[in-house]
Amino acid sequence: MSEMLSAAFITVFIATVISQSMPLMLAAVGETIGEQAGVLNLGIEGVMLVGAYAGFVATLVSGSFWIGMLAGALGGAVANLAMLVLNVWLGLNQIVIGLAVTLIGEGITTVLYLQNYSKSSANLGQQPKLLIPGLGDIPIIGPALFQQSGIFWVLILLLLGLAFSLARTNWGLSTRSAGQKPSSLDAAGGSVVKTRSIAVVVSGVLVGLGGAYLSLLTTATFSPFLTNGLGFIAIVITMLSRGRIVVVMITSLVYGLTVAIGPALQVVGFTVPADIIKMLPFIIVIIMLIVFARSSVVPPALGSSYVRGAR
Repeated sequence: MSEMLSAAFITVFIATVISQSMPLMLAAVGETIGEQAGVLNLGIEGVMLVGAYAGFVATLVSGSFWIGMLAGALGGAVANLAMLVLNVWLGLNQIVIGLAVTLIGEGITTVLYLQNYSKSSANLGQQPKLLIPGLGDIPIIGPALFQQSGIFWVLILLLLGLAFSLARTNWGLSTRSAGQKPSSLDAAGGSVVKTRSIAVVVSGVLVGLGGAYLSLLTTATFSPFLTNGLGFIAIVITMLSRGRIVVVMITSLVYGLTVAIGPALQVVGFTVPADIIKMLPFIIVIIMLIVFARSSVVPPALGSSYVRGAR
């Protein structure tokens, strides 16, 4: 037990929670924006993998984690074009398209990785740290929180900015109207198609960033099916958050906590089967779904294509 209470152990534990939470947080916020506009994207898993692979390759070639994150964002946006064209523009079934995007993303990234990098086992190494003067010297919390990569802080500011924009700006009002009652947005002179298109692109960028963060900063490598169901967990968290990005961020931290608990228990001598440790985050998510499912609220127009003038 003394090992579990040591300063070094707590520092590593907090850093692990953060690194495991951020990919899910980014993906879930991206899904939240899409769902608030009325677009249900079951293809998050595939979009995350495309972002993860694009970020991995770009970082490997350029040597820059920043370029890798930009590539991941671009990859996510491109992968989400299927939802944009087939659903928002053509009005096809969102569920079928989303599942297809997941399967295609898994297949393409697996084939490309096995073709180009499976024999080299490339590793990206440690990302550059950003030491915040004064705060970085705080015992325990300082090294864990205030010596993160600069990428981490930029993404946190981005998420907080999106939380404010979705709740307090005209863009956020239009986005929520497209999911709540698109006919009202249309009657007020707004474009449902344009609003949903922007939401889908922004969602793809964030989900791609989540995948890139996972491969670049959390694991420092890429492997087939790297996300391991993270995209579907993001969908569950989104539906339980009632469109509140801050709630999404907090819930994602709970997931990161459950992931970090497994290694922590092994360090202090608890003999927990590895399968139980892998299952723990999913068990927690299922429990949350059971407990909060009745209070969850999704936009009324979620999953429905909008046809102007239709009743």
